[in-house]
Amino acid sequence: MAIVLVFIIWGAFFPSNVEYVLGLIDGFISDTFGWFYLLVTTGFIVLALFLIFGPYGKIKLGKPDDKPEYSYFTWFAFLFTAGMGVGLVFYGVTEPVTHYYSPSSADPETTAAAEESMQYTLFHWGFHPWATYAVLALALAYFKFRHRAPALISSIFAPLIGDRSKGGLGVAIDTLAVFATVFGIATSLGLGATQITAGLSFTFDGIPNTLVTNLIVILIITLLFMLSATTGINRGIRYLSWTNIVLAVALMLFVFILGSSVQMIESFTTTLGNYIQNLPNMTFGMNAFTGDREFLNSWTLFYWSWWIGWSPFVGTFIARVSRGRTIREFVIGVTAIPVLFSAFWFSVFGIAGLEMDVAEGGVIHQLMNEMGNEVALFAFLESQPLAAVIIGIAVLLISCFFITSADSGTFVLGMLTTGGKLNPGMSVKVIWGIVLAGTAAVLLWSGGLNALQMAMLIAAFPFAILMIFMCISLLKALKNEHGILMMEHKQREHDPEFRESQQKELRKMRKGFKKTLPDAEDDREL
Repeated sequence: MAIVLVFIIWGAFFPSNVEYVLGLIDGFISDTFGWFYLLVTTGFIVLALFLIFGPYGKIKLGKPDDKPEYSYFTWFAFLFTAGMGVGLVFYGVTEPVTHYYSPSSADPETTAAAEESMQYTLFHWGFHPWATYAVLALALAYFKFRHRAPALISSIFAPLIGDRSKGGLGVAIDTLAVFATVFGIATSLGLGATQITAGLSFTFDGIPNTLVTNLIVILIITLLFMLSATTGINRGIRYLSWTNIVLAVALMLFVFILGSSVQMIESFTTTLGNYIQNLPNMTFGMNAFTGDREFLNSWTLFYWSWWIGWSPFVGTFIARVSRGRTIREFVIGVTAIPVLFSAFWFSVFGIAGLEMDVAEGGVIHQLMNEMGNEVALFAFLESQPLAAVIIGIAVLLISCFFITSADSGTFVLGMLTTGGKLNPGMSVKVIWGIVLAGTAAVLLWSGGLNALQMAMLIAAFPFAILMIFMCISLLKALKNEHGILMMEHKQREHDPEFRESQQKELRKMRKGFKKTLPDAEDDREL
């Protein structure tokens, strides 16, 4: 808390100095350690694939007889809302249009540029972020529900550092996680506030799109998410997550039905194919021989740092709602389903936005240059039928995402700063809510969206190093447990008493099955 408050005070009284210092550190990290972010996030994908297809997939996150606490729909709603909600809405039109005019390698404003813009948009929102979330969330859920450890980042390191995970070293690890979480959520709150302000200003002439309006929006949303926080995870966050899913799907279907539906479906399949085919080249491409780093620094490295910075928040929240699922089920659910949804989301809004922009002589791109990236969605929606209603739904959706992310964030920060309590006290969540709002406000005050991006890149760097050791610790624990389970299995196979009791249990099961499956012919079918 002291570290974060020092930053807030510094930014409130010396905003230009904050922007200057952040710029220096950001430039050094992106120019010197860009390769590090690329390799680390790629390592998370490799580890996620190993956990799906490797020998540990059947291990359950909890006791052997634990059942999942939430249904698939609620679970996916939690994943979607906590993991990317605000970002999908903010960048749904913005990123494809921006890449169309400033592509990575293709000639601007060409068919190749349009195809590449969709490919890189999915790249930034595809397997890399969700693998990053999955690895950290799995580690937390495994140690919490399988070994009854506190729900803290430091608990993951017990196989490597032993009891020191409960001492000063553990406190330092959790402090770094809190610091990364604060900046990760503040970045999203800043994005949400600027887009809500832009939407209101774009729709109503009397509302200016200024910093003061952004701060007022942050204040109002803060009060709303604190009200939501009083209801806990099973009421406030759950109902908000359901609302987010319904509104997001409704908005997407509206654009899909009224737009070039066939073109969107074809874009979905084409982009998915291009993404999978070019994934290695995009993953490792540092433009070492051309020296052109603008696209890489502005987009890819920002996103990779954003996902790493968000991972303690999203990972802790996903872990909290994933008790009772197997490792294989968990990793597939956290990676595959959100990636497919993101691919379709960007195919709908990206294609619709590009078509409108090209047809009207670059109107969206021009407005983005004049008023900022946050107006892209509303410039597009203004051309749709029932524009006022649709823009109102979009503002409501962004607000709901905003409230849910902040509510989830205070919940996670409360867990991390109360010894891993699964249901932290209200006073702790209120304090962290105020801190998050203050951090978002200071970052907007000191440099707007650029300051948000720079702070995210800087906060994520040390935590990325921690995540490497976290993965090593997780694999060590899984290897040990798998060895024990295999030994117990072999021992049972050679234990006559166990075999006899097992045969009795099988006979009972057969009798029960025969009552419900009278047509079964043999034991194999049973």
